[in-house]
Amino acid sequence: MSLSGLGDTGAAQPPVPALFPAPDPPASVPAESSAGAVAADALAGAAGRGRRRSGSVRPGSAHSGTPDDEDAGRQLVFFGAEAAEPTVADLAGLLAGPGEVVRMGGTARLSVRVDAAWRVHVLVAELALRGLAASWEPTEDGKHTVRTSYTRVLKPLAAAWLHGAVKRPPAVLHLTGRRLRLWVAAAGTPEPPGGFLLGLGEGDPDSWDALGAALAAAGLSATLLAPAEGGPAYRITGRRRLTRLAELVGDPPAAAPPKLWPTRP
Repeated sequence: MSLSGLGDTGAAQPPVPALFPAPDPPASVPAESSAGAVAADALAGAAGRGRRRSGSVRPGSAHSGTPDDEDAGRQLVFFGAEAAEPTVADLAGLLAGPGEVVRMGGTARLSVRVDAAWRVHVLVAELALRGLAASWEPTEDGKHTVRTSYTRVLKPLAAAWLHGAVKRPPAVLHLTGRRLRLWVAAAGTPEPPGGFLLGLGEGDPDSWDALGAALAAAGLSATLLAPAEGGPAYRITGRRRLTRLAELVGDPPAAAPPKLWPTRP
């Protein structure tokens, strides 16, 4: 079921492989464009300045944080979600979580399975902001799969993250605010009384340590939870780290329940 009228156009972000491991330069965020009734609602939330509308879809080894990483993290508000223009490179945040990318010829397609309708709205909007058509469908276990069309625009992303058919982070991965925002939108969950979980791909255990290192480099040192402990996920705790996460990902999209989005303690 398509939620976006946007196609694979030349206006999409250029496929520059170097963008994927490197942080994006700061720039102003362009005004969003409308892409159908449902996508328009979600786009308003993704851009953080649209009107709220009422028609939401309602389908039925470990890394521990240390105080030292907070000083490094303070430098990274410069790369917060509001500091840079949306680019296809940001989709690395989905692949850091449960997202998958596959290649076909000179094209690639990204997909991610999510557990709530609000995530569908937010992700379709975020993909539309980057010139990518997206569709969604329910899964047998009551979740939803969001996927793009096959497009040449995603080929560099696939090249950076795939080793053969296996998903693995690039050797150098910077988790900027926009990338973290997408990770939170796809698989972020608050953990009372004072934690936040970032879900990981269940079939990607060889990637988990590298992602933990990338979180630590962003000032968000976290503890890896195994599947038997409620994961796979990284648990972020501590007032300073939770504040850092909230600063980096920005305000919640309109479609996201505020209580489920990172907030300053």
